[in-house]
Amino acid sequence: MTGADRLVIRRPDDWHLHLRDGAMLAAVLPATARGFARAVVMPNLVPPVATVRDAAAYRNRINATAKGGARFTPLMTLYLTDSTDPEEVEKGFNAGVVFAAKLYPRGATTNAESGVTDVARIAPVLARMEEIGMPLLVHGEVTDAGVDVFDREAVFIDRVLAPMMKDFPGLRVVLEHITTTEAVDFVAGGPERLAATITPHHLMVDRNHMLADGIRPHLFCLPVVKRASHREALRRIATSGHPQFFLGTDSAPHAVAEKEAACGCAGIFNAPVAMEAYATVFEEEGALDALENFAAHFGAGFYGLPVNEETLILERDPWTVPEIVDVAGAAARGGVRPFLAGETINWRVAGIGPPSKGPVL
Repeated sequence: MTGADRLVIRRPDDWHLHLRDGAMLAAVLPATARGFARAVVMPNLVPPVATVRDAAAYRNRINATAKGGARFTPLMTLYLTDSTDPEEVEKGFNAGVVFAAKLYPRGATTNAESGVTDVARIAPVLARMEEIGMPLLVHGEVTDAGVDVFDREAVFIDRVLAPMMKDFPGLRVVLEHITTTEAVDFVAGGPERLAATITPHHLMVDRNHMLADGIRPHLFCLPVVKRASHREALRRIATSGHPQFFLGTDSAPHAVAEKEAACGCAGIFNAPVAMEAYATVFEEEGALDALENFAAHFGAGFYGLPVNEETLILERDPWTVPEIVDVAGAAARGGVRPFLAGETINWRVAGIGPPSKGPVL
C-alpha cells in the first residue's frame, strides 16, 4: 500500500550485514532489528567465524543481544580459508547452523587477512557446496597490487567469477555489494543461480562525494564507490524489478577514531537509515512500487525462504540523522558515525505492522 505520506511493505530482510561483536554488537544490532526480520551476518570477526562451533557461538551471542526486541533471525555464514574442510562446511549447513559460506580474497577488506589466496585452493569446498545446494557469498575484488583499486571488481569478474561459474555450473552465487556497470551487466546476463546485493550508499554516493573538496573518510568502503555513471547503473537495475538484484546493506560500523586515521578502516554504518535511504532512492527514481520486491521478495525467493508475513511501515516525516551512535567502552574512540549523519531525510521507519493478508503493493 502506498500513499503520498505512507508506505507499507512486507517486512524486509538484510542479505548482507556486519554486526561485529561485544559492545559494538550491542550498540548496532537494534538499528537493524527495528526493521529487518532476518539478516545474513558476515563472519569477518577477529578471529574469523571459520568453524561450525564458531558460528553457533556467534549466533547465540546475537540472539542474546536481540532478546526482548522485535523478532529478528540471524543467518550465519562461514568464513572460507585456504584450509577449510568440505566436511565442516557440509556439517554446518546440514545442521542448520550455517546458512552460507563467504569468500573473501585475502586482504580484500576489513579482517580479510585469513581469506582465500586462490580459488583453486577451495575447489573441493565449492564442489561440495554445489552438491548440497549451499550458497556462496562473494566479496568480488582482486587484490593484486598492479590493479587499480577502482578496477578491482571488474577484474575479479573476468579473472575469477566468470571461470568459477563455468567450473561449478550448479553453484549458487551472490556477488555482494556490487559497484559497477560491469557487475550489473554480468549478473543481469547470468543464470538464475547468480544474484547480487546492492547497498544504499552505493545507490546514493559516488567517488566525487568521497573525494571532491576534501576527503570524507566516513564514505570510504570496499569495494570503493565508483564514478557517477556506475551509480546510475545501480539505481536503474535496483529499481527495475529484476529478481536477481536485491537488498544488502553491508552496514559495517567502525569507531570514529578508526575511520579518521592515517590508515582509516573501510566500512559505512548505514543501519540507522537503511530503509529510509532505499525509500528515498526509489522515490527519486519514480519506483516506490518496486521497493517491496527489492527489499522483501527477491532475496527470499533466491534463497528459497518464505516472505515475511509482517509488514514495515514507513512514513513521510522529515528527521535529522544523528551525528554519532554511542558505543559502550568506545567513548574515547568517538562512537560510530552513521551514513548521512547530520542530514535531513524525508522517510522514517514508523514501526512493524501486523501480518499482511495479501499483496501489499
